[in-house]
Amino acid sequence: MPRPQDSYGEFEASSLFCPRCRRATPARKKLLLVLPTGSKYDYVCAECGTAVGAKMDNDPTEFRRTIPPPAPRRLPPDQR
Repeated sequence: MPRPQDSYGEFEASSLFCPRCRRATPARKKLLLVLPTGSKYDYVCAECGTAVGAKMDNDPTEFRRTIPPPAPRRLPPDQR
């Protein structure tokens, strides 16, 4: 039987309390940083744009996607 913490992946906030609007409002997730250890996201109020929360994702795949592939090596003219 799986442990309770293994039965779900990650939660995404759909609405959070906004201190400026003084009520729960829809939240938008914005990517702030892509780090080797994961990505940092900010949640903002969909109505006024106030920051209402943050989230750190521990999945490094986005960081690996930002690294460009190595350029093909060119041989010097005398070795072609």
